[in-house]
Amino acid sequence: MLKWEYALLVRRRQAAATDIGWEVVFIWYGPDGSMIDVTPYGDTALAHLNRAGDQGWELVAMSEDPSLPGNNELHRYHLKRPKPAAPQPRQRMRGAGRTTRRTIAG
Repeated sequence: MLKWEYALLVRRRQAAATDIGWEVVFIWYGPDGSMIDVTPYGDTALAHLNRAGDQGWELVAMSEDPSLPGNNELHRYHLKRPKPAAPQPRQRMRGAGRTTRRTIAG
């Protein structure tokens, strides 16, 4: 059965740490629970979505949070991809590699 893993790309417009006004920040929430600032990888959502697509991710939904006041924006891009199959356990080969000890009685 095919299993999926999910990730979330969040685009947020927020006040800049310096006096330049506003900045757009992209945060990646990975299937392993990681949270990574991926802003340096591109300045548009399209650049980030294309990068995710190159890694096998598929966009399945997009949502926007209109409840934020002022110039804040929050967009969520929901992605999924097939979960890699777990490696099959290695089977032991019986008899292979074993040498028989012989004793010489004399």
